[in-house]
Amino acid sequence: MRAIVIEEFGGPEVLRLGETEAPVPGPGEVLVNVGARGVNFIDVYQRSGAYQVPLPYIPGMEAAGVVAALGEGVRDFEVGQRVAWAMSPGGYADQAVVSSSLLLPVPDAVSTEQAAALLLQGMTAHYLTHSVHPVAEGETVLVHAAAGGTGLLITQLAKARGARVIGTVSTEAKEHTAREAGADEIIRYTETPVAPAVRELTGGEGVAAVYDGVGRATFDASLESLRPRGVLALFGQSSGAVEPVDPQRLNSAGSVYLTRPSLAHFVADREELLGRAGDLFGLVEQGRMDVRIGGRYELGDAGQAQSDLASRETTGKLLLV
Repeated sequence: MRAIVIEEFGGPEVLRLGETEAPVPGPGEVLVNVGARGVNFIDVYQRSGAYQVPLPYIPGMEAAGVVAALGEGVRDFEVGQRVAWAMSPGGYADQAVVSSSLLLPVPDAVSTEQAAALLLQGMTAHYLTHSVHPVAEGETVLVHAAAGGTGLLITQLAKARGARVIGTVSTEAKEHTAREAGADEIIRYTETPVAPAVRELTGGEGVAAVYDGVGRATFDASLESLRPRGVLALFGQSSGAVEPVDPQRLNSAGSVYLTRPSLAHFVADREELLGRAGDLFGLVEQGRMDVRIGGRYELGDAGQAQSDLASRETTGKLLLV
């Protein structure tokens, strides 16, 4: 089968398409014919070596496709069924083996591309807005990179819970995309300092929560944008890792909270995984959530897809199809 196999850490050039032996499902596993794969920052971090993984390695932590074969003991799925998953590697290939405990059935009304584009970022947006800081009606929250794949989903989920959303973007085109998703106010961080603009938009109070997947470039502004006892959810580092933080800064900012959450801890059991994915699939089925696909690439163009993602010039979700 065709697969992207990383044999050394490095830049996008290490993502080479080649032929490798097809995997065989073991007990409790499912073999999937992959139809679409999400391109995520975790793929970039693993490729570069920022997140260490054993080599050789087939990247791709999120994908969707059709069940091709069942391992011993699998009872919840059948051959020919459409499925999707997140948080399991191997998606950058024609076929992948996935533990049945991580696999999710895809409803008829949700396309394979939608499923591949939704799960990792969608469940991240879900745990951020429902668990890390459960958004309350009437609150104001700040969403960085509001036109990106995760930002668009956070915006939609926060709006569904009754929040006022302030989003940050870099361009007029991205502002239009974020407003389409429901953002009430937009700050173009390339033109306007973020924290003072947030204070002006909130009458000096600040926001209840900041959802920050950018990291180093936005951290200070995020902290300065919070109201007393607000929550800074730092869930990513697309601009680089944040330097060590003196806890006294949290006190000075108004006894605020800083958390560095990860999706794996919020889908820790099968029931929680099914619940978050089920909520998201339901919103798509009802037409209440738009899954914006910002670009489609051939599998062999994985390096270009990752480069485009890392450039932070894209909107929505990038897919390998």
